[in-house]
Amino acid sequence: MENRFFQGLWGYLKRADIILWLLLIGMSIYSLLLLHSVDSATGSGYARTQLMAIGLGLACAVVVSMVDYAELASFWYLIAGASVFLMIYTFFFGDRVQGSGGVDARAWIFIGGRTFQTSELVKICFIITLAKHLDILQKQNKLQEPLQVILLAFHAMVPFLLCQLQGDTGAGVVFLFIFLAMSLGAGVQLRYFAILLLLVLIAFPILWEFFMPEYQKARFTAVFNLEDPAVQLDYGYHQYQGRISIGSGKFSGQGLFQGSRVASNVVTFQQSDYIFSVAGEELGFLGCSLILSLLFLFMVKVLHVASMSRDDLGKYMCFGFFGMIAIQSLVNIGMCLALLPVMGVTLPFFSAGGSSAACLYLGFGLVQSVHMRRKESDGLRLRRKQPLRFTTKMKDS
Repeated sequence: MENRFFQGLWGYLKRADIILWLLLIGMSIYSLLLLHSVDSATGSGYARTQLMAIGLGLACAVVVSMVDYAELASFWYLIAGASVFLMIYTFFFGDRVQGSGGVDARAWIFIGGRTFQTSELVKICFIITLAKHLDILQKQNKLQEPLQVILLAFHAMVPFLLCQLQGDTGAGVVFLFIFLAMSLGAGVQLRYFAILLLLVLIAFPILWEFFMPEYQKARFTAVFNLEDPAVQLDYGYHQYQGRISIGSGKFSGQGLFQGSRVASNVVTFQQSDYIFSVAGEELGFLGCSLILSLLFLFMVKVLHVASMSRDDLGKYMCFGFFGMIAIQSLVNIGMCLALLPVMGVTLPFFSAGGSSAACLYLGFGLVQSVHMRRKESDGLRLRRKQPLRFTTKMKDS
């Protein structure tokens, strides 16, 4: 029995992308160390919850990687329907979070006594459904038709608008960038993106004046007024304190588990949105550079898997996962450095958050599935050809 297990494990490892696995495990361990530091200082249990999420995520990643991604995408209509239902259910029956300045979000549901952010799972589902949509258009040579591009944009607007209804603008922005990354990877002509940019520039003043809540406006303006003491105590508090923590670490940091500001819990949400500030304070420039290097190498490797994919469908899925990791990393780190406004986006594979961590591993499993089948042919296509070869032999005889 043990020999069979080890033979199966060895067979899996021979097919899997080991470098990608090592990068993932490296980021997971780094995340647990940072969260353990927060726990030691504040008496919380984020590291334990994260470890459970990582364990569940790893198991799900292995299972997903063993399933042919093309077979999974063939159920796109069920995946799309379940995603819309989940988002609408969350809007009506989810856990509501209200804060100062008009913050009002309903983006979580309770499962087994714990909160689960449904948009995290829907991001992975969206990658699958949009990849299938793009693949169908590519095979039909319709990818450059204006009507089809509009329908693609509508596909992306569904989760974006549902996130807006939930009050989760950060997740909505991530969906849009996943759409952009996948569309660019599929070869949608740049003129459509130029038109989209023009529409955004025209719409932004209108949205700002009539639709954007006051707290979101304050978050935008805080980035440009962070030296104002009034802003530092109000909407710019998180960013101001986070930036001080990062700067206090200097080159090599104060030492792991020894951050004075981490211990005093000065930076709110330091376990999630501002985990980068923990690395900056305790491990300094070196620790922050390690995070950036791990994420960069991971994203490069995902793009490499995309380039080696057996078909366009797998390539599009990899581009979607790349887009999700890239935009979340950019927004989160930019937010911690006070270069971008606060949008409530976590740092992939590092921030505490069971639902985020577990669902990221699902996306990782998709990428592994693409890699493990890079040398295979389309089984469905081969099965269609077999009867034709048999008929030819009968005629020859």
